[in-house]
Amino acid sequence: MPCPNQQVVRSSSAHPDHSTMKQVRFASGNNSDSDSQDKPCETPENGHSHIELGPQLKLLPLNDQVRELQTIIRDKTTSRGDFVFCADRLIRLVVEEGLNQLPYTECVVTTPTGYKYEGVRFERGNCGVSIMRSGEAMEQGLRDCCRSIRIGKILIQSDEETLKAKVYYAKFPPDIYRRKVLLMYPILSSGNTVVEAVRVLTDHGVQPSHIILLSLFSTPHVGDNLAE
Repeated sequence: MPCPNQQVVRSSSAHPDHSTMKQVRFASGNNSDSDSQDKPCETPENGHSHIELGPQLKLLPLNDQVRELQTIIRDKTTSRGDFVFCADRLIRLVVEEGLNQLPYTECVVTTPTGYKYEGVRFERGNCGVSIMRSGEAMEQGLRDCCRSIRIGKILIQSDEETLKAKVYYAKFPPDIYRRKVLLMYPILSSGNTVVEAVRVLTDHGVQPSHIILLSLFSTPHVGDNLAE
């Protein structure tokens, strides 16, 4: 999900297709919308840097409800109870959108009044994997939506200087190679931890197309190369 100071700009086309790239503008101290032209990520202008994101990225609509929740959890005066409550609400929204990306099969059920209803149900073979420790905060939100879902865990730590990620612990369902995986990690910075987690999952036989990353916040890595 985007941060409050992000604006999503979709490429205009008379015939949009799946190859359309999203562009997210990350504002740095200047919230002016005077520059509406799309710029590549290597060309920051007026304090904004534009980063192209692939079509597989799904962003929650940045409505007032989401912005209020983000405002509360960013406020330094927010109490611990309010922070946890609002964070859980955001997690629930992200989890439900992640579940919406899983495959469904059509089915027909009979209502109590005897009518047939054409609906859908989950295909079997889904699981969650939380990247410890922050990812564990998303487990309850997933269980609230899928109470019987199996959840694995993986512990990865990155070196503060080299940012190289190292796996210390991993425990998955034995048949995870046959499952669709909801990978839970609430805050993305460099992305090294998630890249390593995906590598471990693929080493266990999980197809990359079967991995869905659930995250609350993503921040751009602002370094010397971006300022050049």
